[in-house]
Amino acid sequence: MSYEEWAKQILAGDRRATARAISAVENGEAAGVALLKLLFPKASPACVIGITGSPGVGKSTLVEKLALEYRRQGSRVGIVAVDPSSPFSGGAILGDRIRMQGLSGDEGVYIRSMATRGQLGGLAPAAHDVVTILEAAGCQVVLIETVGVGQDEVEVARLADATALLLVPGMGDDVQTFKAGVMEIADVFVINKADRPGADRVEQEVAAMLSIGPRTDAWHPPILKTVATTAEGIAALRDALDRFRVFGQSSALSVQRQQAKCRVRLLELLRQTLFEKVVAERLRDGLIDRYVDEVRERRRDPHSVVEEIVGESRRGESTFTTSASQLSPSRRRCRFSNTCSAAVRTRKNWSRTRRCASRCLRWARAASSCSRRQRRTRRSRALSPSAARGSIT
Repeated sequence: MSYEEWAKQILAGDRRATARAISAVENGEAAGVALLKLLFPKASPACVIGITGSPGVGKSTLVEKLALEYRRQGSRVGIVAVDPSSPFSGGAILGDRIRMQGLSGDEGVYIRSMATRGQLGGLAPAAHDVVTILEAAGCQVVLIETVGVGQDEVEVARLADATALLLVPGMGDDVQTFKAGVMEIADVFVINKADRPGADRVEQEVAAMLSIGPRTDAWHPPILKTVATTAEGIAALRDALDRFRVFGQSSALSVQRQQAKCRVRLLELLRQTLFEKVVAERLRDGLIDRYVDEVRERRRDPHSVVEEIVGESRRGESTFTTSASQLSPSRRRCRFSNTCSAAVRTRKNWSRTRRCASRCLRWARAASSCSRRQRRTRRSRALSPSAARGSIT
């Protein structure tokens, strides 16, 4: 099946095609990138809502009830549930979907569990691309449930259009409320498990924090109380998220967040691509092990090693570019190496051809000098007395 046919199935809402596309993106396959190039121009932007909070605050249960609320409105919902990966085995239980059994039979809801795969910030590495696939599959609302975060995992705010931060009573004193980090990214504060003692105190602490540090975009984050197990307060949460979306569309906030999201995504892809390129070209044949041993034995420091690797990469590219650019198109073939003659001519495979670029340049100069000598020889022969007598006779 071609990529175009695969993309058509995703755009038609085929669940199997969508699942296989997400797997390809997660595994870093070339097919995933090819599909994203086809789907991105055709995907309709969805309302991306991030649900974050500490472990045990009830994120999965609340996401299930919130998805049901959006389904009552007739919206197709996509859910991305992120679970932590083991730092030792690399595996993940992916158990968030177990708490969403009420959505398992709904064809208008697509649930995908993902592992962080060692990435910090509360999201999976392929979360941005998965959102693009779900948008192409027709999801109008995408709910992203992060892993249980601490105080500094704020990556979801760079992906979501709106972020809801879940809090529960009894999770620390009022000093925790005033700490920077995750408390600053919330567009809506949700005090879940509000039927427990201490919910009013948490509400007062959050209100005091908001009064001290107001936002610069004129939005006043509401503080809501919910009991996710009984769906109490879920309708009010949906209304608050809808109000924030309308507020963002009426002001410049929505455009600013979209610009920031695109900027972050471009920089991430650039960083990843450059890193993979340097690793593939400069750290082959066990070279990284040699560097590791040098750092471990304190013979070199890590900063010097990185500067050397980056410096060699820059010198290699600049040397080849300068040498090849000085050759005329007819002289960019290397007579010293048959394996790179075409590569030198087309300026591809730099790592393989930069070693012979200087030899190509020397050959070009020698060939030019030889041709000049040949022209002088022919000219002198044409003007010699013997040649003149032969022409007269």
